[in-house]
Amino acid sequence: MKIAVTTASGNLGSAIINHLKQEIGAENIIGIARTPEKAKSLGVEIRKGDYSSKEDFLSALQGVDVVVLVSGMDHPDKRIQQHRNVIEAAKACGVKKIVYTSIMGADKGNAFSPIVVSNRQTEEDVRNSGMQWAIGRNGIYIEPDLEYIETYKKEGGIINCAGEGLCGYTSRLELAYAYAKLSIDNNLNGETYNLFGEAITQQQLAEAINNAFDTQLIFKNISVAEYSQQRKEALGEFIGAVIGGIYEGINSGVFNGQSDFMKATGRSHKTVVELIEDFKKEKK
Repeated sequence: MKIAVTTASGNLGSAIINHLKQEIGAENIIGIARTPEKAKSLGVEIRKGDYSSKEDFLSALQGVDVVVLVSGMDHPDKRIQQHRNVIEAAKACGVKKIVYTSIMGADKGNAFSPIVVSNRQTEEDVRNSGMQWAIGRNGIYIEPDLEYIETYKKEGGIINCAGEGLCGYTSRLELAYAYAKLSIDNNLNGETYNLFGEAITQQQLAEAINNAFDTQLIFKNISVAEYSQQRKEALGEFIGAVIGGIYEGINSGVFNGQSDFMKATGRSHKTVVELIEDFKKEKK
């Protein structure tokens, strides 16, 4: 069985590939990257694949049995067709199964919603593709918070608009484990799985970080408008609005749902404390 993983040079794509290598061997994995040179260090065959080019994928997916379609990062109004390029090429190449890495979120109500809407359309495209399929909906990655600790220390704490909202966090390593299972185990076909762990508040996140890194972070809640404006000034209009929308969604309970991680993998999702410990080990 040959499994191809898109965006092989990205954080999630490379993590999925590294886990699949342990499961089925490097010789059975193909990484697909827009810039193949950036993925050469993965130790698997790398093929070129730009989401904007269906022709790339008509070549890249030759001889592939399963493709893991990692959701693209482009603007929502571009991503639907970009994902369709992969789906249509996969079907033309005789790929038997497609696994899609989607996201949690509300399809209306905040600035993150347009991205959720585009992902839901791709979910429908995958379900209607005629191939076998499995879909995961990722929770919020914990890594950005952990990578941001020095900035949090300078700013005096974790400052956002999440309020007392609960958020089910996950990590790229946990998701890689889950997507490897979804790729290999055909008993998991035909279903959509919410992939995240225990739901916690921002104050609980701050406390977990303090315990692990000997920091003294506090959580400070500010308004959605103020936080979104801060993010736009720091990250640009599009990404800033998206980040603001994510934390607005946390505040309204969008990321506090029923997890299917156990159903998808056969084990419980790791706790936030365990996710942080994994992060520390990986950075050593």
